[in-house]
Formats: sequence, structure tokens, C-alpha cells
Amino acid sequence: MENIQKISISEQVYTQLRDRILKKVLPVGAELPSERELSETLGVNRGAVREAIKRLQQARLVRVRHGGATQVENFEAEGGLELLPSLMVNAHGQVNLEVARGIVALRKALAPVVAGQAALQGGKILAEQLKPLIAEMQNTQELPKLQQLAFDFWARVVQGSGNVVFKLAFNSMNQTYLAAWNTLTLVMQDEFRDVETLAQLAQAIETGEHRRCEVLARQHVELGSRALNAALGQH
Repeated sequence: MENIQKISISEQVYTQLRDRILKKVLPVGAELPSERELSETLGVNRGAVREAIKRLQQARLVRVRHGGATQVENFEAEGGLELLPSLMVNAHGQVNLEVARGIVALRKALAPVVAGQAALQGGKILAEQLKPLIAEMQNTQELPKLQQLAFDFWARVVQGSGNVVFKLAFNSMNQTYLAAWNTLTLVMQDEFRDVETLAQLAQAIETGEHRRCEVLARQHVELGSRALNAALGQH
């Protein structure tokens, strides 16, 4: 373990312990050192350690057993989507291909459902919010700008769906996406340049055609899914 800098101490303790659990340096069933031992090893006060362990409990990464011992949980059985961004990089600093492929599959499955729900819930109000984004997309060829506008488009669609579960899942995937933002610019360029399909999707949302929205969304994200799977070595 490394000494902790005296900035956002509990956050740094939490991050260091979380990463050791997610990278399985601390395996399932292992007991964490006591608060006193962690405090001495990391060079921080016990209050920071206590707060970090509380956050690990809330993330379902550890549980405090009878007698005060803190044991590592099986995050694959107990954890939530909020762990995805931290799982994207493995112990060697490389992208975790299994997790990346899983996110591609989740995105491909969710996008049509979210788009269909947005048509039913958002309708004309949502479509009015999407039109300026479409207009900007149609007036630029700059790939990084198209990437940002596509990101903003889907953020609006998810919000317009009115489904809190979709929103939370989207938030988790976004954090993972942002961690690899620059890498994805070229990989997903075919999807970012597919402005026509997004324009049709906005029109279908306006008219409440939820089935058509599902088809268009599936068609659109398939472009990125194929490219991502090819980049990840999966055909």
C-alpha cells in the first residue's frame, strides 16, 4: 500500500482499498487489517479509515463481521453498476476486455428500450430539446464535436424517458465511457457521423412512434457496437 496524501484523505483511502478489492489483490473472504493497522500503514487518522470502510460497506465491497473484523465481499454477486468505471482498468493498467464487452452489450440492449420509452414519455417536448443538437450535428464535420453532441443527445433521450432506472444505469455507463473518451473518438466515428438516423429518431420521438424509435436506436448503436467489438477482438 502507498502513503496517502493529505488531500481528501477518506476518499483516497476508499479509492485505494476499492481498487485492491476490484483488482482482486484483496480476494473474496480476506479480512482487512484493523482500523489501527490501516491508519498506521497509510499514514492517516483512524477517522478517515473508518469513513472509507463505511463507503466500502455502502458499495457492498466489504461487510463488518461480528467482533469488528471487516471481510471482503464478492462484488460480482453483491455490487452495483456504480463499480463499472473502476472495473474498466485491470491490475496491469489495461482495459478489462470482459467488462468492456459487457458494457457494449448492455448499451446495445438498453438503447432501443430507452428510445421507445422516450417517445411515449417525452414526445414533442423532448423533440424540441433534441432539434438544436441535431442542427449542430448537421452543420459540423468535426469528429470530437460530433462525439460530444451525440453524448448530449442520448443524455437528453434518457432524461426524457422519465425512467429513474434508465437514468441511473446511464450515469454509470457514462462514467465508464468518459474514462475512455479519447480512445472512443475514432473507434466509434461511424456512429457519431450517423446524424441522419438520429434526426429520424428525434422525429419519431416527436410523433410518439415508440416502435420506430426502437428500430432506429438499434440500427444506430449497432454501428458503434460492431466497431467496439472489432476493436476488442470480438466479431
